[in-house]
Amino acid sequence: MWTIIQTVWRPTLEILILTVGIYYAFRFVRGTRGAPVVTGFLVLLLAFGLVSYLLELKVLLYLLGAFTAYFVLAVIVIFQPELRRMLAELGNLPLFVTAHEQRENIEVIIQTVERLAEARIGALIALEQSINLLEAVESGVAVAVDCAATPEMLETIFFPNNAIHDGGVIIKGDRIAYAACIFPLTQRQDLNKSLGTRHRAAIGLSEETDAAAVVVSEETGSVSYAYKGNLVRGLSSEDLRAFLTSVLVSRARSRNWIGWIRSWTTDRVKPGAIVVTKTGAATTT
Repeated sequence: MWTIIQTVWRPTLEILILTVGIYYAFRFVRGTRGAPVVTGFLVLLLAFGLVSYLLELKVLLYLLGAFTAYFVLAVIVIFQPELRRMLAELGNLPLFVTAHEQRENIEVIIQTVERLAEARIGALIALEQSINLLEAVESGVAVAVDCAATPEMLETIFFPNNAIHDGGVIIKGDRIAYAACIFPLTQRQDLNKSLGTRHRAAIGLSEETDAAAVVVSEETGSVSYAYKGNLVRGLSSEDLRAFLTSVLVSRARSRNWIGWIRSWTTDRVKPGAIVVTKTGAATTT
């Protein structure tokens, strides 16, 4: 009996590890921008392999086996933003920020946004999490500030006559790290043509990093946020507070291995071509 157990446990463990790995790989891929490409390519590859096997086309089977390594490389290239963000989060566990500190930081953002929206002053505020946002800034264009994040300071930065009011602000924890940052614009073609540069930069930044970007429209004073490729517009202060709490406070509470795995398999936001408004009406863009 013991001999049988010794013989069986290794294959059983391998099957279990492969099953868990494949399951989480599919959960990771689902909802990403590269998912349709990989899915279509896998279907084509499996169909081609099945036909080659049934017809005993040995040369084609050999070529398919040799092509596997290039397929893995293609997957890495396609999912580069997601893998980069995932590895950055893994390398930053744990993050020593308490939920109370995050709530205080959220209130600073809320107060700032309320003041800027009332005065119709445009703004783009990026809240850094695991990934260093300075790496995402176009050509390293940024002005180092390094001061406490307060509504007064943020208002001063975004005031139209200020020399550094253009671009976005990067906030790390409770401090303003950089201002006048030029973030990469999204390359999506399905967005509404009326979206301005700030909104497109917010979406682009959220596609490449795990940052949450808050936008105040200069034309309408409306408030929006971009997160993981999604843009939600027409927010009230309570809407914005609820979103930032769900992202920042929940993140501070669950900075462990279990919470990290769960966030990358069950709680990820799927990027789509929908801009949600405050009234609940979804506008196809």
